[in-house]
Amino acid sequence: MLLGYAAGVVFFTGAFSWLGALGILFDSFALRGLSLLLSTYLGLYFAFWAWFIGLIAPRDFLGSIRNLLIAFLAACAWVAHEWIRGWLFGGFGWNGLGVALHGNWPLIQIAEFTGVTGLSFAVVFANVIAVMIPLRLFAEARTGKMRPHFDLTLTLSGLVGLCAFGLFTAQNRPLTKPLRVAAVQADVPQIEKFDPQFTAQIFDRFARLSDIALHSSPPPDLVIWPESSMPDPVRDPNTASQRFVTEFSVSSKTDLLLGTLDVEDGHEYNAAALVSGSTQQMQIYQKIHLVPFGEYIPLRRSFPLFAAVAGKWVAGDFDFGKDYTVFRLTKNDVLVASLICFEDTIGDLTRRFVLNGANLLVNVTNDGWFLHSAASHQHLDNAIFRCVETRRPMVRAANTGVTCFVNEFGRVTQILQDDAGGTFTEGVLTGEVNVPQDRQLTFYVRYGELFAQLCAVVTLIALISFLWKASALSAPKSLPK
Repeated sequence: MLLGYAAGVVFFTGAFSWLGALGILFDSFALRGLSLLLSTYLGLYFAFWAWFIGLIAPRDFLGSIRNLLIAFLAACAWVAHEWIRGWLFGGFGWNGLGVALHGNWPLIQIAEFTGVTGLSFAVVFANVIAVMIPLRLFAEARTGKMRPHFDLTLTLSGLVGLCAFGLFTAQNRPLTKPLRVAAVQADVPQIEKFDPQFTAQIFDRFARLSDIALHSSPPPDLVIWPESSMPDPVRDPNTASQRFVTEFSVSSKTDLLLGTLDVEDGHEYNAAALVSGSTQQMQIYQKIHLVPFGEYIPLRRSFPLFAAVAGKWVAGDFDFGKDYTVFRLTKNDVLVASLICFEDTIGDLTRRFVLNGANLLVNVTNDGWFLHSAASHQHLDNAIFRCVETRRPMVRAANTGVTCFVNEFGRVTQILQDDAGGTFTEGVLTGEVNVPQDRQLTFYVRYGELFAQLCAVVTLIALISFLWKASALSAPKSLPK
């Protein structure tokens, strides 16, 4: 358990080191250590998994069937802890082991059945076997008893099978229809976004970049601006943002999807809006999954002292949206799921939009909070699995970071870069996205995290069984009379 906890703290501190960028942004030494503080909690998941491994580990590794069983139980336990980490205390499911395979598109296609946790299962299973094989060879050399290594053979066959399935899937593309899209990356510094003295500059930047997109040939059917692109709520008729968006929409006659603040009945929301180019009607989606300590302070009213400290950086809370709103474009055969910020890293949330009919995923995000760190690229690495799980393409429009197009197989087909290949730049990405027309639902969309839940059940049964066996062995035996 101690080794597992140490490994977890080291892993999460390094993986989320980009949280330290908040310390630079807010000029706070305390925030620079945020990744270490977070890892003291997240490391507990590794600790309990390692404890479970110590519980089930055999004394020797000479049996293929037993080795396969140990690898299976270890992989199930890992999936169970990743699944729990994704929802417990608000959830922080970033960077599961399966995400490490984001660039290996043939392997990741199994996610349409299992979600990304299925890939974590494969990684753990293969690595546990890889650890046990040398131990087994050493034991066999010492005892002189050599046996067939079915554990290694079956594991390698399984990996080959996953690749073969991925290659087969890529050859059977669904019926699609092209949609011309322009994603604007304005690269507005975070300290300027809501400062009134920069409002005119922000409007000018979006107008200039969008004008480039509108004069492309052919012009886009959909223009996308990132999260919180406007400094004021666009539904408020008394704001400069509302007037700017209305004037742009009237002149462009193109559907515009943008991130915005929204106020309704005294509640404030982080939201996305779609303004139809032909009718000027506005559709609103209010963000459902808020980021704890970023968009709200958990238990703010229950612990005033804690809220007073955290409130230094999060002065007020957004309210949670309730509806999985799907936007209908002027082209009625395109229905959009507008995922805001880190919502595109949550598989179970994304699938609910697809169940409501969405055949195009759009992520509007502002990764400017984390400056030029690894956050935006990790964000993309986690997000591409939503395309595989749902078999829907994704358009990502970032304030800065990674603006790109991802197809239904999780491959990045276009990406906005500067002349040096960097992604932290202003610009506009235009191109075609192939939107599926058959509306088929994948196994994952229909049943969600069923695979992870089954792994959790298996882990619980194994845990009870091994603990009961251990207690039976340690119990004192009565002597016969």
